[in-house]
Amino acid sequence: MTHLDFLPISPSEIQALGWDQPDIVFVSGDAYVDHPSFANALLGRVLQAEGYKVALLCQPDWKNADAWLAMGKPRLFYAVSGGNMDSMINHYTANKKRRNQDAYSPGGEIGLRPDRATAVYSQRCREAFSDVPVVIGGVEASLRRIAHFDYWSETVKPSMMVTSKADLCGFGMGEAQIIEIARRLAEGKTIRDCRDLRGVAYLLGKKDELPEHAFERPIGKPVTKTLELPSFEEVKEDKIAFATMTRILHQETNPQNGARLIQKHGDRTLVVNPPALAHETKELDRLYDLPYTRMSHPTYRKPIPADQMIRDSVTIMRGCFGGCTFCSITMHQGNAIQSRSEESILREVETMAKDPQFKGTISDLGGPTANMYRMRCTKPEVEAICRRASCVHPTVCKLLDTSHDPTKSLMKKARETPGIKKVHIASGIRMDLARFDDEYLEDLARHHVGGHLKVAPEHASDKVLANMKKPATNTFDHFAERFQAASERAGKEQYLVPYYIASHPGSGVAEMIELAEYLKASGYKPRQVQDFIPAPMDIATCMYHTGLDPMTMEPVDTVKKLRDRKVQRALMQFFAPENYFTVHKALIEAGRRDLIGSGPQCLIPANPPKAALAIKKEGKPQDQKRPTKNKGRRLESKKKGPAFPNDRSYEE
Repeated sequence: MTHLDFLPISPSEIQALGWDQPDIVFVSGDAYVDHPSFANALLGRVLQAEGYKVALLCQPDWKNADAWLAMGKPRLFYAVSGGNMDSMINHYTANKKRRNQDAYSPGGEIGLRPDRATAVYSQRCREAFSDVPVVIGGVEASLRRIAHFDYWSETVKPSMMVTSKADLCGFGMGEAQIIEIARRLAEGKTIRDCRDLRGVAYLLGKKDELPEHAFERPIGKPVTKTLELPSFEEVKEDKIAFATMTRILHQETNPQNGARLIQKHGDRTLVVNPPALAHETKELDRLYDLPYTRMSHPTYRKPIPADQMIRDSVTIMRGCFGGCTFCSITMHQGNAIQSRSEESILREVETMAKDPQFKGTISDLGGPTANMYRMRCTKPEVEAICRRASCVHPTVCKLLDTSHDPTKSLMKKARETPGIKKVHIASGIRMDLARFDDEYLEDLARHHVGGHLKVAPEHASDKVLANMKKPATNTFDHFAERFQAASERAGKEQYLVPYYIASHPGSGVAEMIELAEYLKASGYKPRQVQDFIPAPMDIATCMYHTGLDPMTMEPVDTVKKLRDRKVQRALMQFFAPENYFTVHKALIEAGRRDLIGSGPQCLIPANPPKAALAIKKEGKPQDQKRPTKNKGRRLESKKKGPAFPNDRSYEE
């Protein structure tokens, strides 16, 4: 392949195409991988398919506007994104330490994008060509479209529309908005003429009046309702106002009935239109059927970790109706499941199979969740007025189509495609849905698990699980038993890789001890611990900041001090020698001496192991990770992938 098979990423490539100027310059914090799982490639190809000249400015030097000037003035607008991940989560761990790898950069190199990249890039766009409209989007902008809590500064910050000084924010996945914005500007309309679109946010001028708009929907009359959120100044000072803002926002996420929202920021008004409508299957097929090379741009001399992880994966759906409070998927991709057709997916599988560099193994056939494919409400007229935050919590809605038949058919046809040796399911399984179909679990265990299957029970405390909006622990236990039995029937030794979160709101030392007891009894030894990261706009983030559940206004305890978070991490890995003294102290202070000793229920021995004493003597940090041999039911893959946040949703 040559450079001409890719979208241009440099002035020389623009010249080679014979362009006088690009129509749109897409500024991104990620390197360019021409794969539909990467936003700059997906949106760039979408605009290209509409006939626009699109150039990508990837990971530019942001310290001045030289890179912007070199690319030339875009005819229509700048499209700006911090990248597939929020730049702050990309840069920092839950303990606010700098990460040592950027999975979306060549060689995993850090420092190729700034903190709060979207705002910085937008300002450079203004410096380069002040008269060119700037449209921001992507995960970072979507989750900061209103006033929000910023974990890294422990402050409430204004909408990114304020800090970026952009003209529009296209929140959500963004294809519908960006196409329509390009079309209107190409017709000679102004960026202000795009303010009636679904899925956009903007700031009114000091003297502007709020316009009247009616937002069409598939069923029922157009949406004309507008709700006012507490102002930025109010939510910055008053935690009850912040919780109220969060509740209203999450109640208005259904694009079929969600209201337009407004929020005062000083003497200006932020306007957030209802979300974009979910893509129908034909629309989604069109996006994924575009001519992606599925390769990183040939100018990169070092491999891009996320490319290596995702290249052989196939996205089959978007969205999630789970409603987990710590997860950002719904706020970005929506709660309606949007599924590609079986034909489109199999075309992609066949294309992969014909690639000489393809080794025959599909690394994942999934999306945010592997087994929500084609699951939608069976009553569209009810879906149009539904305001449930979750279709599966506290119980699975009786109107939800939970059939796994489309998924089973797709898996069978994919694995039987000539040239395909193996199809893995790596996206994770929603256990409370999988329990409805024994045949699905049999197919999964027999054909699609490469030794390990990811699941996300997240905790063992009913109190914490309720705060997370996750199913009870017995759901996981039941699933684990059935998966083990199905694996044995398939003649395979396979293990579950359960994910658990430490320091989630509602989780104190007592709840972590409860989790540790459960792990001990079950034989699980987690090699890695997920620390809760308060991502902007999540319900759990509101709990962390305010101490309130915004949906009920009931108090929720949470840990904030670094030393308390380290204790929770240690309790989850109570078996690790480096954690012995931290766990011992926590158990003594909690009055749980019964868990210290040689009994079968004990978490740690009464006397410190030699390894623990050696580590203490060496003066190594108690939270330092060391390899542990896993003799329990869980074996975790040693393959290291990119570091994603709690919800594992930023891959798309």
